[in-house]
Amino acid sequence: MNPRSKDIQPGRLKDLFRDMVDIYSPSGKEAEIVTYLADWLRKAGLPVTLREVTEGRHNIEVVWPGARPEVAFLGHVDTVAAFDIEHYEFDEREGLVYGLGTADMKGGCAALIEGFLSFVETGNQPQRAGLFLVVGEEESGDGTAALLDDWHYPWVVIAEPTNLVPCFNHYSYVEMLVRAFGTRRHASLAGHEYNAILSMLRMLLRVAEWIEKEYPEAILNIRDLHSSESGFAVPDRCEAWIDLHIPPNAPLDKLSEGLETLVRDSLTGSAVTHYEMGFPTLAHGYELPQEGALPHSLKASYKHLGMPWSPGSFGSHSDANMLWNIN
Repeated sequence: MNPRSKDIQPGRLKDLFRDMVDIYSPSGKEAEIVTYLADWLRKAGLPVTLREVTEGRHNIEVVWPGARPEVAFLGHVDTVAAFDIEHYEFDEREGLVYGLGTADMKGGCAALIEGFLSFVETGNQPQRAGLFLVVGEEESGDGTAALLDDWHYPWVVIAEPTNLVPCFNHYSYVEMLVRAFGTRRHASLAGHEYNAILSMLRMLLRVAEWIEKEYPEAILNIRDLHSSESGFAVPDRCEAWIDLHIPPNAPLDKLSEGLETLVRDSLTGSAVTHYEMGFPTLAHGYELPQEGALPHSLKASYKHLGMPWSPGSFGSHSDANMLWNIN
């Protein structure tokens, strides 16, 4: 049978997308959406395996019996927690869809499912590809880590939002935590030594200036900044979480050493009583060659659809960092 004889069904795709967005599924609480998708896929005639990640949490695997996938179509069904729990559902206005997880990445998951299903509906049984819907990407990536205990494949297509730009390169990701400690005292004495907040702010400005100079393509985000609740007093501690997305060719060892030096120089001496720092996450990026069966197939698809072939880099953090570092 002609593998292109069955078209994508936009109506079915949109209905699935709507249902997925309307199901609240923050990391750690994915059970409802996993149950919904597993039932939906089984009713569509696809072979479904639920693989336990932690108690009550499962990945969904769609692999034909006897198949040995060389390409994994991978998406995560969890989201970050809702900023407004009363307004997270699917909402369409003027041709655009809003809602928690629409881009990251329930839209991508729905597209993967529809593409996989439309191929199967031609009468084919995919022997070289598998569909994997995982949990936990927005937190620790434990869904993908569990997946790698059972599967290995040379190519993975991940449906992260890229505005349809094919991304063969991926930024590195650095997560830095710094805690500065000072001395609690009356607010009228704030100009004296050991001011944790003031010292932290000065340190963050130095880090930002250094990143702008040494790594101009990097993306720096001061994600969180907290101090102890002090009232009319000088707080005795301050904590900052910093995200850095770094071009894939930048050496992470050199960057982390530079950050350690900046923090040490800023927070020693009379600035604070002491400090702590660490890198909870250091995920290396990569640059893939655009050679082989999958890149050539993608390029041909873009040409067939009349879309420009302009590969780029994925500038955020994703399960791809983990997959690359393990493979």
